[in-house]
Amino acid sequence: MEANFNMSDLTLEEQELLLGIRKRKEQLLLEIQQLKDEIAEVTSEMEMIDVNDDSKGNPKTKLMSIGRKKFNMDPKKGLEYLIEHGLLHNTPEEVAQFLFKGEGLNKTAIGNYLGERNDFNIDVLKTFVNLHEFTDMILVQALRQFLWSFRLPGEAQKIDRMMECFAQRYCELNPGMFSSTDTCYVLSFAIIMLNTSLHNPSVRDKPNVDQFISMNRGINDGGDLPPDLLTSLFESIKKEPFKIPEDDGNDLMHTFFNPDKEGWLWKQGGRYRSWRRRWFILNDNCLYYFEYTTDKEPKGIIPLENVQIRDVHDRNKPHCFEIYSASNDIIKACKTDKEGKVVEGKHNVYRMSAATLEEKQEWTKCIKASISEHPVYDMLAQRRKKVTHQK
Repeated sequence: MEANFNMSDLTLEEQELLLGIRKRKEQLLLEIQQLKDEIAEVTSEMEMIDVNDDSKGNPKTKLMSIGRKKFNMDPKKGLEYLIEHGLLHNTPEEVAQFLFKGEGLNKTAIGNYLGERNDFNIDVLKTFVNLHEFTDMILVQALRQFLWSFRLPGEAQKIDRMMECFAQRYCELNPGMFSSTDTCYVLSFAIIMLNTSLHNPSVRDKPNVDQFISMNRGINDGGDLPPDLLTSLFESIKKEPFKIPEDDGNDLMHTFFNPDKEGWLWKQGGRYRSWRRRWFILNDNCLYYFEYTTDKEPKGIIPLENVQIRDVHDRNKPHCFEIYSASNDIIKACKTDKEGKVVEGKHNVYRMSAATLEEKQEWTKCIKASISEHPVYDMLAQRRKKVTHQK
């Protein structure tokens, strides 16, 4: 196009404008190339993290270390990498063994993978739970071992599947301990609730052993569990609280009883409108987003106060929804800037995109229900009602 005219035919202002456009174009091309170089450099550095000197002469060890790193950022891609390089076979047994050993793996990432509801992941979950040995263990000790092997995700349905598998495995290895797996399931949650009540500083009224026994009446197919058993469970938790996995910066027990959801979403930037993939966690009426699942601190926090949700159409991304200020005021959010400083957000709208329509619907439902509904409580209440009415 530029070859069709002569610069001398343009006015001085037009020449200056054209030169400015050319200069800006060259600058943008340079910035794009620099960004590509930075991405390549960061990718290379990530792959070399934790690869020690001994692995330099052992390609298999190096590939395994890279695979673990990839798993911690994205479990599905990490496993695909290991399978592609022949380090794992694509079977529930081998994947479960890999997760159970947990060498170099983030326990949050393990929990996220085990919580997925497709058939293969559910088979891995069952195999993973069956690798635990609970024979002749009191229930509280079995729970300590189980909850240390990964971080439970926040969604009620995922917790339900995992605790159901735990109860089945415990009853299988300790026949006659409880009349049904439902009894074991309900009592397990009662122990977790007790741990929170006894050791969370924000809980002022600490329960005593008599209250714990009373709370669990009728859960053994309509009958009562032995008081001595409940007393021993109470004393064990009172003496030693559950330990939280080291790579989990959050209060694990707090996660059980909130309508949390977590997962990947695309988030649109405010100033440049670019899309970036972020890990979102819904908890305590706030939406937290992280760059990676392994990050200790969120990139931003969006309080769900005086906000609403709506579906939106975006030509660049499918399955979009927006969190927006009901009064058109600035949402009282905060984020971390490039220098690591926490600054106030300046937006009255946050736009996100989900991978599928189903994911979008789940996110909008959970956000809308985060203040008034408690799916884990509802789920547990239904299970308690079931076991107390059995004969």
